[in-house]
Amino acid sequence: MLDRLLTDLRMATMDPAMPGPYGALEGGAIGFRAGRIAYVGPRAAAPAAKETIALAGRWATPALIDCHTHLVFGGNRANEFEMRQKGATYEEIAKAGGGIVSTVTATREASLEDLVESGITRALMLKRSGVATIEIKSGYGLSVGDEEKMLIAAGEIGRATGMRVRRTLLGLHALPPEYKTDRAGYVRLVCEEMIPAATLRGLADAVDAFCEGIGFTAEETRAVFAAAKKAGLRVKLHAEQLSNLNGAALAAEFGALSADHLEFIDEAGVAAMARAGTVAVLLPGAFYALKETKKPPVDLFRKHGVDMAVATDLNPGTSPVLSAPLMMNMAATLFGLTPEETLAGMTRNAARALALDGECGMIKEGMAADIAVWNIDHPAELSYWIAHGGPEALFIAGKEQ
Repeated sequence: MLDRLLTDLRMATMDPAMPGPYGALEGGAIGFRAGRIAYVGPRAAAPAAKETIALAGRWATPALIDCHTHLVFGGNRANEFEMRQKGATYEEIAKAGGGIVSTVTATREASLEDLVESGITRALMLKRSGVATIEIKSGYGLSVGDEEKMLIAAGEIGRATGMRVRRTLLGLHALPPEYKTDRAGYVRLVCEEMIPAATLRGLADAVDAFCEGIGFTAEETRAVFAAAKKAGLRVKLHAEQLSNLNGAALAAEFGALSADHLEFIDEAGVAAMARAGTVAVLLPGAFYALKETKKPPVDLFRKHGVDMAVATDLNPGTSPVLSAPLMMNMAATLFGLTPEETLAGMTRNAARALALDGECGMIKEGMAADIAVWNIDHPAELSYWIAHGGPEALFIAGKEQ
């Protein structure tokens, strides 16, 4: 017997094995058992259930997945927003002591409790917009203890909100002030102490780095990826956001789950990602906030069959975004994705970018019962409306939130 049966609905399964756009099924039912999807199909063939909920023709989709955030941090950088509005560039702000390093200071000063409390507020806003699964990166501690504090906070946020959280160690995010004249020493710290310590305590699911002219070189990134591989952790990469350092190809060489941003990637980098099965994570919030003009090469990703995910990049400096549907709209409007591609980008492909493609991201038997129910007439409305208010109902592991 099913625990719960949702009936009288239309569903965008996002299952590529289903025919037609969105893998859509009308007039169907979804059954839950023990937190998993146990039935997808016609209402008439559904097993008996302890509870039945009729949804009056609403659309069900997989609950949304935000596969790239920097949700845990201290303070904010509204002052830098003002500086940018007065003409300062991202690079100028960073060189003047702002940018990531200013958030490092605030995050180091914040207690674990402070980080959890502020993070819960932001996570719940994303949850109200339809997000059930979220990736949270570290990267604002830049010491072994402070990076661990951030990762612990991320886990506590998941427990407090009921959201599924994947934690990514982003030690190679910026050079901390105490290592200003010793880049090599900081890279060694990340490789020899930070990654092993986080791995030993089970605090990280993956390792990320910021490979960029104002970040770290490809050689420094390679060293960190080698340390991650030795520790048994998958990798991801901030790549080709402001220039092309061939970071995406490096990420692909290490079988990266994703390469993210990618405005300046070339076709060779795209082809390398395709061969490795690395997901392209597009971040229109940062593109918008930084007033960038060079767009990621969506047509090349299509040509080479690279799956595209879409995420908020929620962070205090360059993407203070708290709405997943807003990113779907921006991915369509600014980058030219179709509505179906944007929904796949925040469900099925986002799951792949987190190594969760066997767990969530589709309405399919055996998957986690993570379902969003929307009062819309067609799935395209999720990227048509600018910052859609969110679903009428959200289920995570079969439990209504």
